[in-house]
Amino acid sequence: MSGSYDLMPPVAGPHNTPALSSKMAVCAVLAGMMLVVMNTAMATVALPAMAVELRVSPADATWILTAYQAGLLIAMLPCAALGEKFGYRGVFTWGLCLFAASTMACALAPTLGWLVAARLLQGIGGAPIMALGMALLRSIVSHQRLGAAIGWNASVVAFSSAAGPFIGTAIISVAQWSWLFSCALPVVAVVLLATVFLPPSAKKDDPLDLFSMLLSVGVFAALIAALGVLANRPIAGALLLVFSVAQMWILVKRERTNSAPLVPIDLLKHYPLRVSVISSIFCFSGQAVGMVALPFFFQKSLGLSNWVVSGLMAAWPLSVAVMAPFSGALADRFPTAKLCLSGGVGLAFGLFMISLVDNGVAWLLIPCVVLCGFGFSMFNVANNRNMFMGAPMRRSGAMGGLQGTARLVGQTTGAVMMGVLFNLESIEQASRTGLAIGAALVLISAFFSLLSPPR
Repeated sequence: MSGSYDLMPPVAGPHNTPALSSKMAVCAVLAGMMLVVMNTAMATVALPAMAVELRVSPADATWILTAYQAGLLIAMLPCAALGEKFGYRGVFTWGLCLFAASTMACALAPTLGWLVAARLLQGIGGAPIMALGMALLRSIVSHQRLGAAIGWNASVVAFSSAAGPFIGTAIISVAQWSWLFSCALPVVAVVLLATVFLPPSAKKDDPLDLFSMLLSVGVFAALIAALGVLANRPIAGALLLVFSVAQMWILVKRERTNSAPLVPIDLLKHYPLRVSVISSIFCFSGQAVGMVALPFFFQKSLGLSNWVVSGLMAAWPLSVAVMAPFSGALADRFPTAKLCLSGGVGLAFGLFMISLVDNGVAWLLIPCVVLCGFGFSMFNVANNRNMFMGAPMRRSGAMGGLQGTARLVGQTTGAVMMGVLFNLESIEQASRTGLAIGAALVLISAFFSLLSPPR
């Protein structure tokens, strides 16, 4: 954030210059993103310890992560629609309030069931933050600096992901897991105060389609439930999948004639944007499989200590943070398809090489993890820029919801896949298998991105 950047005409807060208000608005958005991402990073590295303290299996413990991702996913599109209806700033702020309340509920959770329910609400509170964050940034920065703004966002997200494992490890080393959530409450309060600097946005007079919102929630709730039970109860899983598809068919049919549909069919009509969305789903599936598998692989297969594991887990997002500004600059100048291919191949190669590592060559972990971070940064920034440039300004909220939904479909699918693998194989073998599967998914994403026509 220290470099120069162009800002759109800002709204000045009390006793502040317009430039200062704009910078504070950018900081408020990025800080909100940081909270949502860091919550995932801290919980991921603490999953083995949380499983022990709660006396549950590793497969059951993955629902702590899955419930949070599920809350984000089921609320993403409705929150994007609410943002376009009532204004981005107001819905973003209400999301922060729910995030704060549910974070306190997580800290007080006495059982796994309570914690999973609170994490679901926490994800719902984080949904408007993730769905509307880029829309707010797009209303603050100039068109020519959109790639740079995505780079700032990627850097903040990456630094949050890097700090999360260290903070999580430090907390569980001296206190119970509940402090993972208690420590976030003061930060949430500061971000809430900073929302007064967010710029106002246009509101719509069109009535809300509540039935379509309920259908959207039902689609993803049934999908997540189906993925969770498919391995152990295939008939129930198949029925849930059919139910999810049926709801999606009804939803799309209802929204087809809407000028600003909840499911952004109007945006998905553009072929390059469709390619970017599908590529994003595959990439984030592979990334999520890798991120869930890594702490179990490092601890159970290689016998590394908690602090070494947290350092290795932090190396990935730190590499993303270092690479993100360069990725943003490259995405503003060069074809995004080639950048996505290069980044995806790098990430896939890094994940596959990690799956082959044993104790004798553990030193290979560092360059492989760094390569994963560089590759993921290049792919994600270029792909996100391609998506947002395909949407008109008035549909920025819908585009943010679509981009977030694609990411969360991928991440949730990846987390559920690892839960299934933990049920089918030993922890050591499931971790190695997961890393190889993650590499394959990312490689598919990298080559799929080539289907997008040159800019």
